[in-house]
Amino acid sequence: MALRGIKVIEMLGLAPGPFCGAILSDFGASVTVVQKIESSPVNVLSNGKRTISLNLKSKEGIDIFKKLCAESDILIDTFRPGVLEKLGLGPTPLIEKNPKLIYARLTGYGQDGNYKEKAGHDINYIAMSGLLSMLSKNQQPPHPPINIVGDFAGGSLMCSLGILLALFERAKSGKGQVIDASMTEGAAYLGTWLFKSQNLPIWTGEPGTNALDGGLPCYATYKTKDNKFMAVGALEPQFYSNFLRGLQLSEETHSQIDIGCKNEIEEIFSTKTQQEWCDIFKDLDACVTPVLDIKSVDDHECNSSRKSFYRDHDNLVVPEPAPRLSSTPGVSSGKQKPPKHGHHTIEILQELGYSKAEINDFIEKSVVCAKAKSNL
Repeated sequence: MALRGIKVIEMLGLAPGPFCGAILSDFGASVTVVQKIESSPVNVLSNGKRTISLNLKSKEGIDIFKKLCAESDILIDTFRPGVLEKLGLGPTPLIEKNPKLIYARLTGYGQDGNYKEKAGHDINYIAMSGLLSMLSKNQQPPHPPINIVGDFAGGSLMCSLGILLALFERAKSGKGQVIDASMTEGAAYLGTWLFKSQNLPIWTGEPGTNALDGGLPCYATYKTKDNKFMAVGALEPQFYSNFLRGLQLSEETHSQIDIGCKNEIEEIFSTKTQQEWCDIFKDLDACVTPVLDIKSVDDHECNSSRKSFYRDHDNLVVPEPAPRLSSTPGVSSGKQKPPKHGHHTIEILQELGYSKAEINDFIEKSVVCAKAKSNL
């Protein structure tokens, strides 16, 4: 795989950090998750990674962490600004010992500025990015799109992009660097086209009344007879013509920009099941698709024909890595069972050169948490 041989240290945090590590793992990197002594019940992205449980409040724990970073390529820091500095684990001392280290810092508001110390979640970051202001309708409060935009798109994905760029640059200079990945800025950057298109006629009205935010009947979702939904994106004239043909409506009486016909279209969609509408639009190029349920999205022929998803050990649907590379494709780490808390602690300590006596001493002093001492 493309990142085979790259060693990553991931500080266990909430979802954005672990998904960033998962992306790197899926494309071949060896990822070691540094956990706290206490286990975390919300980590669902540890598959395919190794885990070591360290007490970073102890000198020995700090020393172990420094050894890990000295032999690694990337560190993903998911703490608030200044936390690792207080432990003596900031970029300066770690990069001094390992000049090739790429120190990726993933936070809500960035490493400096007036908001660097403020707590927040996805909803706050996309609010401060400006994007949330566009996710409203009928002058109602904006509706957050779960936590996909700030945490994962603006956070995990942008941070992994920064890491790949730093790896590319390191191949030329031989030196690592610090990445300041703000989820607020990442989300805003993701929306660059939305910022730059504000003077286009598609944004003439209030949020929720425009072409791309559900204002037009030809770009909206509709409920079906069986309480499922269809998605319509018939923006171009040829697609809109086929859309009306599927509904058995006339173009002469149903203008594409006539918002008044939306109620009629809603009524028509409610007369048939989702599958019946899929059958109607199967051979009509109208940009009409079913809204697939996340629990069964793998069953649809669009996805099953490309094997876009798989079922994991809990029978949950999981996406395969994307994009697809022809020579060095990714392999989902989610196909492996998740490690238990501190599962690889002893193995990693032995690789770092610690003796059995030293490891036993670490366990006794609660410097580390290990799955089983019997491995010694």
